[in-house]
Order: sequence, then C-alpha cells, then structure tokens
Amino acid sequence: MLDLAGDLHHWVGQGRDFAVATIVEVSGSAPREPGAALAVDDRGTAIGSVSGGCVEGAVYELCRQALQDGRTVLERFGYSDDTAFAAGLTCGGTLDVLVTPVRQGDPARALIASTLSAVRSGETVALARTVRGSADLLGHQLVVRPDGTYEGTLADRAGLTRSVAAEVRAMLQAGRTGTLVIGTDGARCGEPLTLLIEASVPSPRLIVFGAIDFAAALVRLGKFLGYHVTVCDARPVFATEARFPEADEVVTEWPHRYLDTTAVDERTVLCVLTHDAKFDVPLLERALRLPVAYVGAMGSRRTHEDRVARLREAGVTQGELVRLRSPIGLDLGARTPEETALSIASEFVADRYGGTGRPLTGTREPIHLPVPSSRLGADCVARVEAKLASVAAELAAWREVSLSTGREPGR
Repeated sequence: MLDLAGDLHHWVGQGRDFAVATIVEVSGSAPREPGAALAVDDRGTAIGSVSGGCVEGAVYELCRQALQDGRTVLERFGYSDDTAFAAGLTCGGTLDVLVTPVRQGDPARALIASTLSAVRSGETVALARTVRGSADLLGHQLVVRPDGTYEGTLADRAGLTRSVAAEVRAMLQAGRTGTLVIGTDGARCGEPLTLLIEASVPSPRLIVFGAIDFAAALVRLGKFLGYHVTVCDARPVFATEARFPEADEVVTEWPHRYLDTTAVDERTVLCVLTHDAKFDVPLLERALRLPVAYVGAMGSRRTHEDRVARLREAGVTQGELVRLRSPIGLDLGARTPEETALSIASEFVADRYGGTGRPLTGTREPIHLPVPSSRLGADCVARVEAKLASVAAELAAWREVSLSTGREPGR
C-alpha cells in the first residue's frame, strides 16, 4: 500500500472511497514483491500493480467487491496453465493478496490517512496489518515509528500490541517489508498470528566519488533506480551542480573526509571512480570497515593490484579486502559511460537481491528469490544475517589464500 502513498493520499483528500490489494507473500517465481499494491477507487480508477498483468483483472474485481461489502479478504493466486481461463500466474509462482477497503466511516480510515500523510512527507514509518490468525484480529492495523511509539491496537490486547510494535520497530530499522509471525499472547507460542509489515524508509544512498563523465551516467541511473545520489570530489572545478544536475547533492571535499562525517547504513552503495591512489587509498581504508551494502572501485587490473598492495600496507585485512568489488561492475563488454554505469549498477543490484549476474537463459533456479518472513524476530534475523556475512567473508579469504599459495591455510 505504501508504494502508492502519494496517489492514495490524494484520494483521501478528495474524500474518495477505495480498496487496496497488497501482496502479502510470494512463493516461486512472481514479478512483484510483498508490499506491492493495486488500488481501485469508487469511480473505478485503478493505480499500481500486483502481478505485471497476470491477475490484475481478478484483483480489480476483488477491490470492487470489497468497496461494496466492506470486507477485508485474503486471496491466493497460483499457477494457471495455457488451457486455463481462470486467473493465475503463468510464471508458475503463487501470490497471497490482501484486499482492504478504505471507506468513509471505517474506523481504520483515519489511521491509514495519517500513515499515508507521513509517508508522503518522507517520514520513516511502518504499517502492520493482520492477515491470518484469530478472527477477531483480522484486519486490525498498527502504525509504528522509529522511536517505538505507535498508533492503533490489536483488538485491545495490550500485551500483543506492545510485542508486535517492538518487532515492527526492529524491521523498520532494517528497512524491511515482509511478514511477521507471532503468538496471539505476544510470545512465540500460542495461536500463530501473521502480520504484513510495510516499511517506508528514506531512499538508500548512492555515493559516487570522482566527478568524471562515468559518474554523470551513474548518477542518472542511480536516480532512476530510486537512490538518493551524492557526488563527492575534492576538485571544485569538476564537482559542480552544472555538471551533475540530477544529483541530490554535489560535495566538494576530500572523499575520505566526507565519508568520515556523512551518514551511511547497511543499504548504502559506495562507488569509487577516481582511480587515483591519493584519493582511493584513504577512502577505501575507511569504506571497507563500514557496514554498507557495497564498495566498488574503478580501475584496470594493474591499478587494482597496486591499490590492494597499498591498502595492505595501510593495515586493511584480507577479510576486509574481500568486500572490495574491483575492477568495479559486471562483465557486459561496456564501452561508453552509460554502458559502464549499467555494468556498475547491475553489480550492486545483484548484490542487493542475491543475484548471480549470470544469463537467465539455461538456468533452473527461481528468477525471483522469495522475501523471508520474520519468524525469529527482525532483530534476531538481522544478527543472523550479519553473522552469515562475516562467515562468508572469512570463507572467501580462506579460498583466496588457498588459491594463491596452493595449500590449505592453517586452521
């Protein structure tokens, strides 16, 4: 629902009734992720999409029905073969779709309206809606903010509401949209209750170091992908808004000094395009020790080898060096700045979603990887993911030492 916040906020302002169909869970191959939505107003106008076309007609009719009877429903759409006329996903996946009416006089309308207003204003907020479990809890909603405060209640069950708010806050801090399964007593036992959590957080950051023509192309592509894009270069003659009109920020500063003072998180992408040791080494020395999503550096293989040697001299460990993507990008045979930007963006998008970068032709793995539900609690999941990343880095370092020496490293 929150991906349509701008349009839905406009509908609320006009006093329109509407129904929203939101993807709750995806299994197998499906074109959209949890949180994607299609909405229909009382005039029959439709916005958004849940399947890219496969089941839009059926979902549209469900929304129209919900507007008439005021009932929240959960519907599953699965595979439909070439001879079937019923709605289904020809790609072979399964979608669970929650259809929620938002009508004048509905108790939840004011809560949804305030949530849409917050999202439209750029606030960090999460909307939790019950989708499976005890009948008296279905359709209840909760809005949670980063400081842990919340609006709404889950059927006057104070303990459950507080527990869910705490779990949702942890998912919000990680910027995660997905499902949460919790017991109706607020613990991990008892009758299970499933909630859809939609997190609205600021756009992830893409910081491009080096105000060159390749950076200009990467800025444009980064904005297209939904990133908040910053260009940083120590040379004022190059770091100008006139050269990078699409960038959200253009900063004139030594790259490592800027990185020391700016905010980054686990979604931040750092692309170092300067390929100049006096800029690269102090910058990468810091970047490789930060909890960011991606660190890539441009340069030839000879430049890369020299850069790695300098980083080792500066005290960067092998476990930190394996995080460096250099030479930056996937092998697309790119030549122009625009093609090179596509190569770079392809790599950090693949990193973000666990893609391999291989052609899909001939592969047998699912095209769309499922988004896991939070059965352990979002904070616990985050700790597990961090540990797995650490183990992966250690294994990568082990393999590199093994390949370079021809023998197994000491344990």
